[in-house]
Amino acid sequence: MAEVLVFHHGHGLTAGVRDFAEQLRQAGHTVHVPDLFERQIFDSLEEGMVYAESVGFSTIIERGIAAAKKLPAELVYLGLSLGVLPAQKLAQSRPGAKGALLIEACVPVSEFESGWPQDVPVQVHGMDADAFFVGEGDVEAARALVETVADAELFLYHGDGHLFTDSSLPSHDEGAAMQATRRMLEFLDRIK
Repeated sequence: MAEVLVFHHGHGLTAGVRDFAEQLRQAGHTVHVPDLFERQIFDSLEEGMVYAESVGFSTIIERGIAAAKKLPAELVYLGLSLGVLPAQKLAQSRPGAKGALLIEACVPVSEFESGWPQDVPVQVHGMDADAFFVGEGDVEAARALVETVADAELFLYHGDGHLFTDSSLPSHDEGAAMQATRRMLEFLDRIK
């Protein structure tokens, strides 16, 4: 079974993020879910992003790196939207990474100093009409990643909801979330 470090999205460490982590645990994986927002949960994504911008995206990434330092190097990094920043940074740069699951976001590999390690498998999941994932270029970054990394997959789900995997938010899409979770669990089951 895999050991997974989950980074939450811009609302903070919501009940839906905790429920998602619990689904991974129930499947037998060891899961860690640090709070990058220092116990703050925001009702709207806009409020959460204002907070993230006020502390700085680099601070959010550094909080994620600090959480990883307390854990073994052999981790799968999972990021939900904003949480993709520390997840992707760690997957690209921390030796020992076992994989990455990038949910509803993907930044160009060039954002971080090192390229994508060819021995680190990755999946990217997002909705095909999500204004953030598609409209802000994340889907293009995901496609470029899939073209250059041997063990990389991009899964697009029909819909326009952002944060569709979080069961505590109005944007939750149960069908797409179930399909994405099944694919993520299959990915984690392959990790040695």
